[in-house]
Amino acid sequence: MKVFVVVNNPQDWPLHIPNVEVISAKAYLTEFEYSSARYVRVFNLCRSYRYQTVGYYVSLLAEARGHKPMPSVQTIQDLKSPSITRFVSGELDELIQQSLKHIQSNKFHLSIYFGRNLAKCHDRLCSHIFKEFKSPFLQAQFTKNNQKWIMQNINPIIPSEIPEEHRTFVVEMAQEYFSGKRASFRKKANTRYDLAILYNPLESTAPSNEKAISRFVKAAESIGFNTELITKDDYARIAEFDALFLRETTNVNHHTYRFARRATAERVVVIDDPDSILKCTNKVYLAEVLERHRVPTPKTLIIHHGNAFEMIQTLGFPCVLKQPDSAFSCGVVKVENQRHLEEILPDLLDKSELLIAQEYVPTPFDWRVCVFDRQPLFVCKYYMARKHWQIYERLDSGKVTVGKCETFAVAQTPKKVVSTALKAANLIGDGLYGVDLKELDNQVYVIEINDNPSIDFGIEDAIIQDDLYLKIMNGLLRRVENYKNEWHTSRKS
Repeated sequence: MKVFVVVNNPQDWPLHIPNVEVISAKAYLTEFEYSSARYVRVFNLCRSYRYQTVGYYVSLLAEARGHKPMPSVQTIQDLKSPSITRFVSGELDELIQQSLKHIQSNKFHLSIYFGRNLAKCHDRLCSHIFKEFKSPFLQAQFTKNNQKWIMQNINPIIPSEIPEEHRTFVVEMAQEYFSGKRASFRKKANTRYDLAILYNPLESTAPSNEKAISRFVKAAESIGFNTELITKDDYARIAEFDALFLRETTNVNHHTYRFARRATAERVVVIDDPDSILKCTNKVYLAEVLERHRVPTPKTLIIHHGNAFEMIQTLGFPCVLKQPDSAFSCGVVKVENQRHLEEILPDLLDKSELLIAQEYVPTPFDWRVCVFDRQPLFVCKYYMARKHWQIYERLDSGKVTVGKCETFAVAQTPKKVVSTALKAANLIGDGLYGVDLKELDNQVYVIEINDNPSIDFGIEDAIIQDDLYLKIMNGLLRRVENYKNEWHTSRKS
């Protein structure tokens, strides 16, 4: 991927950075050589990013051309916003106090060059600020009030105003960043696209274990992705990538959904897409859409304050109550009788205006059909935990027990199971889904459709092994290439 450093006038550029092309803003904005370039990173170091200045237009048109600008237009807007600065300052408060505790004066200016400072003691603070405001050269202003430091504002540094004594350090940091020696800009020579995999190494019920994550990375890099594992702290970096793959349990009221939304806004290919997260994580939506399209399900009612006890006549006991956003058996209750219902229903309705009630369909296992790009990938049987009615049993001690699992090739699976799963998944989209079904008396019923399905090494990959990871990564690559081609075709027309 090419790297352009765009400045107002290259003759005034005070730094010599080897192997980086420095061009004028006018050339970048007007010359076909630059407007038609593909696979480009643009580092916008113009004197001003004010609205409708050339600096503003460099980042704006870089985004329009499918280039990757730093700073992005969104970052430029954030830098102008006092409310954003205060919000970031609040999130970083502990780090700010720790980093600046030895400063004696009541004011302090912190220069940040690609997330670093001459004083290594400030590197953690600089790195966090750089992640929030992705701009090459920044200066943060802090004031101390009642012994507490507050970040007042943050502004880009004009390259010509970098102090002479800082310039050697700045060149070193720029070289390190551009060369990819730092993890946040790691790049292999034969890669064209950048893939981020969002995960949480501390999540107890993560959708992929550590070995599966490493298999995804290996598969992605084998087909030309430069791949980086990111966490929730990397939200500001989404625009750096061409594709984002979520391997952290999703929820609408969660950073995973914000990551997906931000990726879509930045024209980054993302799985899971925000629409799939929105639909799959709400069982009320799923109940409505499955019923409307006549996909077989257990008898289901949408419960609210006005019809809460209708389920007694319609479903009988035992039955199952589900919170709309329940996952991994959390928020799912087997109701044994009316007294039990009266005990738990008020609390559940306090959390959500609507609930799902389903007839209880006892089976020794649930089928899970994993679907991607509207095609089945593999099938599992997830057995109920021992002497329990769910796959996951959560004990009062906090211990979680899980039933055993068997994995099958698609061809080994009853056709009715696969076809019903495909019909259900296709109602959501063309993403990566896990459709849960029950089979009873030669009938197949859809229980739910999950985005972000479990793919663990040694379990879901037991049959097709490395091909599973390759199929998903190849699907991501196709989406990136299709998007890039459509984007450049539309620009030419």
